[in-house]
Amino acid sequence: MSTGKQRIDGAAAFLLHAHPYSETSLILDVFSRPYGRLALLARGARRPRSALRGVLLGFQPLELSWFGGGEVKTLARAEWMGGIALLSGKCLLLGYYLNELLLKLLPREDAHPVLYDAYADALGALSRGSAEAAELRRFEKILLRELGYGLALDKEVASGEPVRADRQYVYLVERGAVEARDDEGLPSISGKTLLDLAADDYDDPRTLAESKALMRQLVAHYLAGQPLQSRRVFVELQDL
Repeated sequence: MSTGKQRIDGAAAFLLHAHPYSETSLILDVFSRPYGRLALLARGARRPRSALRGVLLGFQPLELSWFGGGEVKTLARAEWMGGIALLSGKCLLLGYYLNELLLKLLPREDAHPVLYDAYADALGALSRGSAEAAELRRFEKILLRELGYGLALDKEVASGEPVRADRQYVYLVERGAVEARDDEGLPSISGKTLLDLAADDYDDPRTLAESKALMRQLVAHYLAGQPLQSRRVFVELQDL
């Protein structure tokens, strides 16, 4: 969705990334509910006395106004809306992981209000100290679906038969589940895990482990070789 050269007032948004521009300004990559991901120029935001310094916070709900055309609009106003505690520790790293997925996979100026709400829900869970994989799996599923890569989890792609909890399957990227054969050489996943993943039921430890492996495979495919720095940092910290 293009915003043209109009002025946008009071759009709900989150800051995904910021980098310096000139000596006093920032380029912001934001995810707004009505307009999707877009770039904004925050003039003077790096000045010591700028009112924006305490407002442009990551993982916090913001209300932004901007104007202009082209790829980079100009930020006119920013207000911190509150309601989410600051992330820390493992939850902070998981927040960076969510942001990286949006930055690398989500096209600019394409509205995804359902995905925006899923992101806000995931941040809310992380802010309450929930670092469970379930929060990430729900977000990853909605992200892929919103990008047009929805998962076929409850039916076997070859036969159209319902997936059975007591059988083993392999998941073929961009196709779906097929019953596992001994000679395929692909990692298998239980039918119960596929059905649990479809229902967002992560109570079974096996479901948590197998769904994590499956989503990692799918996300890596759609990233097409782009590395995730948040995952690298997380692994390095675990090694320490």
